[in-house]
Amino acid sequence: MAMGRRQTLSLVLFSWLCKSAAFAVILRTTEKSVWTNEFESIELTCLIESISTNNPRIEWKKIKNGVPSYVYFQNKISGDLEHRALLREPANLLILNASRSDTAQYRCEVAAIDDQKPFDEILISLAVRVKPVMPRCSVPEAVTVGSSTELRCIENQGFPQSHYQWFKNNEELPEDPKTSSKFYNSSYTMNTETGSLKFRSVKKEDAGEYFCQARNEAGWSKCSPQTMEVYDLDVVGIFLKVLGGVAAFIFVIVAICQIQKSGYCSCKEHRETNYKVPQHDNRMDYASPDEGHFRHKSSFVI
Repeated sequence: MAMGRRQTLSLVLFSWLCKSAAFAVILRTTEKSVWTNEFESIELTCLIESISTNNPRIEWKKIKNGVPSYVYFQNKISGDLEHRALLREPANLLILNASRSDTAQYRCEVAAIDDQKPFDEILISLAVRVKPVMPRCSVPEAVTVGSSTELRCIENQGFPQSHYQWFKNNEELPEDPKTSSKFYNSSYTMNTETGSLKFRSVKKEDAGEYFCQARNEAGWSKCSPQTMEVYDLDVVGIFLKVLGGVAAFIFVIVAICQIQKSGYCSCKEHRETNYKVPQHDNRMDYASPDEGHFRHKSSFVI
């Protein structure tokens, strides 16, 4: 009797669980984190595993920077996916011609009013990868032996962020020159995240054609090769330039001294030779130089 009672209870419990599952909305996705390349298509899966309502309400929302917006609402595509997306059975969202702005989280929501559990949702993360554009490269045209220099490479359109690789004469440079017998004596350091290639002390063998490649998961792009020439330090030329500068300086100093000595720039002598007009005596009238004498302006009283 006890055994039969237990079996009956088990059957009742199983039947109740089956009925509960049949009256509950349950969603599932094949992958919660997906990616695609720019201009390609991607399908976000929202599979309805259990439902009893004939016409459930299906909605898709795009969540970017924490702000939700409708992309499927009232049985039509809306928002920035309008004319670029389709709803496929049962509730999958197919995005056509994906763009970098589609990178976001997408939430599938299904409401079934006739089910015991009338609502369920599932969240899917989408990343749209963007191929790098041609990077901007900066290579010095000429450097001298023993000096330091830096080659630069930058690209800011790719997603995820690009990493950089430098090439010399179409041969890939190892990130650490000490790991290669060919570049062991080179003094460069490479930063693959910033695109910088720094030479601490340039050598003659560092001369050549350089170009940079920007790459990420979506693809790669490179700049045009640029030539860097390396020259020996011209000690004689530097000495002659310094000597010429010193000679020019001495010539200017001597010329200034000669001008001051000749008095062309002296203002003191000019001030001392200023003409002073004599004061007139009220009792006499100076005659003009042509008369050779002067006249009494008033008579003398004896």
